[in-house]
This record gives sequence, C-alpha cells and structure tokens, in this order.
Amino acid sequence: MGLSLPRLDLRAQWPADQCAGRFGLATSSKISLREELTSPVFGSFSIFKDEDIEQDDLRSARTPWAVLPPPSIEPITDSFRCEVLVVGAGITGALVAERLSRQGRQVVIIDREVPSLGSTVVSTAMLLWEIDRPLFQLTELYGFEKAVRCYHASHQAARGLRALVAQYGVACHMRPRLSLYLAADDSPNLIQDEYSVRSRADLPSLLLGHAELLQRFAIARAGAILSRDAADADPVLLTRGLLDLSLKRGARLLKANAVAYDGTASSVTVGLEDGFSIEARHVVLATGYVMPDIVRPTAQQPASSWAIATAPQADNLWPGQALIWEATQNYHYARTTFDGRIIFGGEDDHGLIQPDARDAATPTKVRVLKERLTALWPRTSSHVAFAWSGAFDTTRDGLPLIGAVPGSKNIFAAFGYGGNGITFSLLAAELIGSLLSGGSSPLLDDFAFDRDVSG
Repeated sequence: MGLSLPRLDLRAQWPADQCAGRFGLATSSKISLREELTSPVFGSFSIFKDEDIEQDDLRSARTPWAVLPPPSIEPITDSFRCEVLVVGAGITGALVAERLSRQGRQVVIIDREVPSLGSTVVSTAMLLWEIDRPLFQLTELYGFEKAVRCYHASHQAARGLRALVAQYGVACHMRPRLSLYLAADDSPNLIQDEYSVRSRADLPSLLLGHAELLQRFAIARAGAILSRDAADADPVLLTRGLLDLSLKRGARLLKANAVAYDGTASSVTVGLEDGFSIEARHVVLATGYVMPDIVRPTAQQPASSWAIATAPQADNLWPGQALIWEATQNYHYARTTFDGRIIFGGEDDHGLIQPDARDAATPTKVRVLKERLTALWPRTSSHVAFAWSGAFDTTRDGLPLIGAVPGSKNIFAAFGYGGNGITFSLLAAELIGSLLSGGSSPLLDDFAFDRDVSG
C-alpha cells in the first residue's frame, strides 16, 4: 500500500551517541533544539472480574468527546474459525486490529459492549511519550540501558501514532503538542535530575528555569522540562477511525462476550457466553481494565481518577497549549481541546476502586480539581461543563504489560496502563504484530507480565 509510517526498531537499544541522529536531531544541536521548542506553536490485582463488569463501572458521567451512533456490529450465529481474534474494541483493540489487518491478516474483533464507550471514552488522550516513572528513577530501578530503551520506544510510538493518523487521514482532532513537565513544588531538583539523564539519552527535552517558564507560558513554577513530539486527540473519534480502517480491509466486528480461554493446543479456543466458540490461531487480549482470569500480572496497581473540562474559553488558554503534567508520583495534568476547553485531571485514589465509592467521592474530587486548576492557571474560567471519573490502572514501574500471556499458548495481551496508555497501545500493536511474524525484541522482556519489579 506504499505505507511510509515510521517503524519501531524492536532490536536492542542503540548506543547513546547514535540516538540523536536516528530521531532527527543533530547530535550537537542544543541551540537548534531550543529554537525549535521555543517557536510558536491514562489477575491478582484486577479491579473487576470479567463476568461482573459493565461499561458504566469503568466510567461515570459524560465527557467532552464526540457522541457517535453505535457502529454496525454483527451478531454471532454460530461457532467459527479465524486467524487472529482481538478481544476488545476500545482504543487498544482498534490499534492492534489496524496493525494486524495492515499485515494482511484475517482479523476478527469482538466486544460485548459498544466500542469506545468503556474506559476509552474517559481517557484524556494526552499522547505523551514520557513515562509515568521518570527516566532517572527507571534508571535506578533497571539500569540506564533498559530505561533508555523503554523511553526511546515510547518516543518512537508517539511519533508513529501521529504518522499513522496523518497517513490515513483519521479525523480525530489530533494536534501536535509540546509537553511541559512541571516542578511540583518550590524545588527544581527533581526536574534538574531528570533533565540530566534525558540529555545523556539524547531525548528531545529542554530545561526551563522559573523566569523562562513564566515568560514563555505564564506559569509560576520553579522550573519545567519542555519536550516535543507529544500530541492530543479525541479518543472516541480516534478509536472509531482506526476500527473503520480495519473493517475496510476485511476485518469483522462482532458482539460477543468471551468467558473462557483454552490455550493448550496449537490454536486457541475461546468460549462465548452464548455457548458458541471461536477457534483462532492467535488471540490478542485488549480488554483494558477488565482483565481475564488467565492473566496474572505482578506489577499492576488499580486506582480511580477524575477529570473536569471547562466551558470553551479559546481566548483564555496558556501560550502554545502545551500538555502539562507534574513531576510527582500522583500528578495533576492539563490539556486543551480543539474547541478551546481546558481539561484538568488527577486526584488518583488507590483506595476508591468500586464504582459506587468512586461516584460518592466525585463532588469533593471535582472541587479540589477546580482549586488546583485555578492555582495553576488563574485566568481560567471557573465554569465546569463536564466532570467524570474512571477506572485507571498503573504499574509499579510505570511500564505497560505487553506480550505473551504466561502459561497460555498463542494468547497475547496488550495493556497500555499508565498516563500515556494510548502511546503504549500503539507500541503494543507494533510489538505483537512483529511477534506474530516471527520477530522478537528485548522490549518484550521489559514489558513482560511476570517481570520482576521487586526493586
């Protein structure tokens, strides 16, 4: 098809002195980077068992994203066979299906509910390549080589997602953005430590002191790291656009509830709630925060998160509308939308997991979010047009869960947990696509479900 998307290099990490050129940066161009950046311009720990969770349990209230009619979903009338079965039609399933259908594979996608209206619709769709765990902390945990490999892979995935959308003209309000990683208090030490390691890794970042941050963005913090190659989008439109691509290539979208998996033979048999079954050569689990019992990760941590969106205020936004997040473990984050709203989120809570408890806490969480937004950006309108909450999973090392499901033959899973989950989902699609074609990557060990995170 003449596809010119950038491909993820799934081999071992390149030496640091080769990284800059590979990513389009001159190795000695600190000044060029500054000029570019200163130019205008989200089962032992499972939250829910798969037999008792519904879409409303994953999120509450409306979000500012597109409201679309449900897609045409075929009913299943008999058992059948296919090459690849993708379980889950949210953003991760849509990315996996797009990648595999682009390879020419026969793909069937199943979902028991309306695609994109589970956890996808509550995503704030901040398409960052920066991982929840700062690079210097990931280096302390796993060593420089592995940490940098993960960061560069995430960086490539963020760029690849933008290229994919541009290549196929997916209408999802995607906009290239800068990102601002803000000091969370009066001390810029963490920011400086992070910038030092990023510079060593040749990642496209620039350190801003208090004065320059205030001048450029009118934000009064001790400092920040400014980075390029981020983006934002409407996650519902993105998901539906990607599904449409796959369907045009011959993929099928079916309504079904998978309740059992048998991966002991050369093919996988998936039992459905209605008594039918699907036999597939490969199965990819993309079920978001509803994790089947056959998946037992060692690194997952469930939580709930909240977000608000203001009324449109296009004349009252920070310069450049960069994506904003804070240099702290339980950070707050902010972005704008194509119609001029401010989205502000955070207040993650690992103790409020069940939907009723999460909803009961929402009024207090929304009040705190409004206060935090006003403190960050005093010019903001105080009118909140949307407020919502949702299930949100992280991992203890900030890395996703991608690859083969331990103990099951030909069953793979893609769980892009964390603040940059959509970026991880694109990375999962690339890794699984390569794996099914006989490829390998050290990243599959880095993201393994049974990896050791005891450090």
